Parts: sequence; C-alpha cells; structure tokens
Amino acid sequence: MRGTVLYGPRDVRFEERPDPTIIEPTDAIIRIAATCVCGSDLWPYRGIAPITQPQAMGHEYCGIVEEVGSAVKHITPSQFVVGSFATSDNTCPTCQFGYQSSCVQREFMGGAQAPLLRMPLADGTLVTTPGIPADDLIPSLLTTSDVLGTGWFAADAANVKPGSTIVVVGDGAVGLLGVLSAKQMGTERIIAMSRHEPRQQLAREFGATDIVTERGDEGIVRIMDLTDGVGADSVLECVGTQEAMMQAIRATRKGGYVSYVGVPHEVELNGEELFFAHVHLHGGPAPVRRYLPELIDLVWNRTINPGKVFDLTLPLDRVAEGYRAMDERRAIKVLLCP
Repeated sequence: MRGTVLYGPRDVRFEERPDPTIIEPTDAIIRIAATCVCGSDLWPYRGIAPITQPQAMGHEYCGIVEEVGSAVKHITPSQFVVGSFATSDNTCPTCQFGYQSSCVQREFMGGAQAPLLRMPLADGTLVTTPGIPADDLIPSLLTTSDVLGTGWFAADAANVKPGSTIVVVGDGAVGLLGVLSAKQMGTERIIAMSRHEPRQQLAREFGATDIVTERGDEGIVRIMDLTDGVGADSVLECVGTQEAMMQAIRATRKGGYVSYVGVPHEVELNGEELFFAHVHLHGGPAPVRRYLPELIDLVWNRTINPGKVFDLTLPLDRVAEGYRAMDERRAIKVLLCP
C-alpha cells in the first residue's frame, strides 16, 4: 500500500509502505474509511518538533475491521469502529480512573494516513458504531477520534456547566469543537477568540455568543471588559503556546478553571504568578476513549455535526497539499479519503 511519511520540515511524501499485519494477538487491522491532517501534525511539519527519521503520519481514523488477533474478543471483522489517538487496554487502574490516554500500555498512534492501519490493544481502544454509517456521518465520526474528544475534554476539564461564562483560546478544529462541546454542556455565554472570519462564523454556528479578535494583553483586557472586570469562569486553552497559556490564565476569574489541551511547545509557568492567579489548572492528552461512546451516540443521532470543521476534502494521494493548506491557514482541517 501507499501511505504518508514525513521526512523533514515540509517534506511530506505519499509512498509505498508495507501492508500492516497482526503482530500481537491483541491487534486488529482496520481499512480506513476516512482520515485527516491534525493541527498537531503541523509541529513536526514546520520543524518545531524535530524528527530524527522518516515518520509515518496520521493518528485520527475510523473504518471497518478487516482482521483481528487471536486474543481480541469484543471487536470482530466487518464492524465499523472509531478509536483514540492513544491506545489503551481500558482495564488498568489509570484507565478505570478515566485517563485512558495515560494507560500503562499506551502507544500514541501513527500511520493512519494510509488505506490500512494496525490497531494495537483493539478491545480496549476501539468503539463500534451501531451499524455501518451513512457516508455523510463519516466526517463527524472521524472527529470523535481526536478533535471532538479533545474539545470535549477541554470543556469537561475546565468545569464547564450551565450558566457559566467561558472563553475558548484557539480557533482551530479543537477550539471550535470546544465551543460546540461547551454548548452541549449547557453553558450560556461562550466567548471565542479568533481573528479569522470563516472560523468566527463556524464558532457562532457551534454556539459562540461573542467573538474577540484581540490577542495577548489586548485580548485579556477585552475579556475583562466583557465580564465586568471579573474574568471568565472557565477558559479552554486549545493552542499550546506560551502566549495562549498566559492569555488563558490571566483571563480567568479568581477560583475559575483553565484547561489546556494544545500540545505545549516552550510553555513555562512562573510559580509566583500561578500562585496568585488562584485558578484551577487541568489538562493533558485528552482521554478520548472515555468519551467515545457518548460522542458517537451524539453524532449517530445527528444531535451534533462536528464534521463541519472539515472545510477541505482531498484524496489521500494529495495529502501533501492538505498539509500545505493547513500550514498556510487556508483550511481549518483537511479530510482525506482513501
């Protein structure tokens, strides 16, 4: 088969790779129905997160099971499945606490930007859909694999609840789906920080009530103006930069909550400032597996349509074009179809 491999900064190739096979008895092989480019893929693509050797790309996936190992008991061939970007046995103590993305057997997925994918720990990682989905549901089901699950965790970790005022820092797919998640959780006021009109429009469609275009200190001042000088009850940091993290903490009211789900790059917190900020901090790699059954159900019943974050669809063999489009912010998120 042919799959996506990153060789270095802005050097994406779609080239021959070995077909995946069952290696461990807990494995499954999935034929990919859809995959995509993630914002976190742009860190190594831009050279910010260096790689030392060619790297198979892609960690968001859904599709049909083709084969399972001898120890797989709950997943069977011909089922349509969605799984997290982090594998989990779903039985260890950490998984039982609901943090499957820190499972003692965790592997971070790669190689999903290809027609076939080897899935370790299939029983613990994969969740089946009620049947074979209609084609128009597949993009939304794909979002549950990462960006919707991550946006949902961002809202959950920030203690979003009915009646609260929240701020979302970041207008990528995760930030936009953080808006959608907060709306589903019943919050009444959602302030989205965005300087890009198409993303602002989608944020409003997902439930944003206010848009703030300013960044940094100016953005914090604007949030304070909108909250009568108090700050937001909950702030979702969905970027992973120093500016975004400090903007989130400083826009939060005393006793409020900050979640951080953007993969951090050169983020450092000053202990004294954090001490006097008086905020709750919670984040990390989203435990997507915890939320998958609920999110699949919301998508399956057409309660939500998170697939709207895909504003460019390309065949898989044009994956390099997809990376360029996201790198240049010409696309929010690129859907890839084998």
